Amino acid sequence: MPLPADYHMHTPLCRHAVGEPVEYAAQAVKVGLTEIGFTDHSPMRRDDFDNWRMRADQLDEYVEKVRRAEREFPQLTIKLALEVDYLPGHEEWIRELAARHPWDYFIGSVHYVSDRKPPLTPSLSPSEGERVQATGEWDVDNPAKISEWKHRDAYEVWSVYFERLTMAAESGLFEIIGHADLPKKFRFYPDRDCTPLFDRFLCAAASKGVAVELNTAGLRKDCKEIYPSRQILQMAFERGVPITFGSDAHAPGEVGMDFASAIELARSVGYRECCGFTQRKRTGAAF
Repeated sequence: MPLPADYHMHTPLCRHAVGEPVEYAAQAVKVGLTEIGFTDHSPMRRDDFDNWRMRADQLDEYVEKVRRAEREFPQLTIKLALEVDYLPGHEEWIRELAARHPWDYFIGSVHYVSDRKPPLTPSLSPSEGERVQATGEWDVDNPAKISEWKHRDAYEVWSVYFERLTMAAESGLFEIIGHADLPKKFRFYPDRDCTPLFDRFLCAAASKGVAVELNTAGLRKDCKEIYPSRQILQMAFERGVPITFGSDAHAPGEVGMDFASAIELARSVGYRECCGFTQRKRTGAAF
């Protein structure tokens, strides 16, 4: 049986990945994949929002890089997609992005849990403070901002995160939700039961037919665990939430990485089928 598609891969345009799409495609063929999808971090309306995504004027360049990989590897099915940050109030921008190219799917991700709160640096002048509030403030998975966790209650962070993840699932803007328990990356766990948070999110995903990805990048982070956890994935299966697989590759050598572990996890909670997307329409395939 063929490996499931790797639906989460980046390019150098995001400024923290290496290797061109043709190199990722070559690696995909090498490891036995038959389908992949590129999902680099989408631009924001403001190019200075943060420093880990493509600029708005690079979107066409990104599409051409993916199309070149398609041309050079006709034996491989290659999907054109984006990983798009969900922030309340940014929905119209996401709709604008959706209209620009014939995307196959959008991965909706939450990285920011603080974007309209007081600046993290009190000494900033008013003008500087206004600029910080207009851009991203605290991306919970950013190694450069790990010290911020020391000033936050983990349960509060997880609560805000899953509230936004639930909003993303309900929005109708995404086909897939990415790395669904990202706040565990640096092993900052709540001391309270988060099951109700997970349940609200998964019920929203099930209601909207939104898939949750098994993201193997967690195995390469401090948490040493696939996103999402077994508990969340078991709950997802029980609620009928579809799944996809993704390596979250930021280098060609990471394409398809640890898929055997992800398949084993998915099967262990009951999944036997994952989904694919073509021009934002869902299909299914056994794995």
